[in-house]
Amino acid sequence: MKVVKIPPVLRPSTSGMSEVEVDGSTVGDVLRTLASRYPGTGDQLLSGAGELNRYVNVYVNDEDVRVQNGLETDVRPGDTVVILPAMAGG
Repeated sequence: MKVVKIPPVLRPSTSGMSEVEVDGSTVGDVLRTLASRYPGTGDQLLSGAGELNRYVNVYVNDEDVRVQNGLETDVRPGDTVVILPAMAGG
């Protein structure tokens, strides 16, 4: 199982949980499993084409997956996946 840290904006969709454990061998697998278990997260994380939404950052053990292999980044047992929505404002 992999630990996924859930940001406050998505916690209403995960029954208030700040961390959940899911299976998956890649970031994409982990996010799709999360979305199937907690349907309210799917549209927030992934586009209709199955890509990571533009304003969502995902890290595996503090490394940004966009500079690794994106959704194909490997996730091993014991790894921590952090979902961090980008903030905007002015």
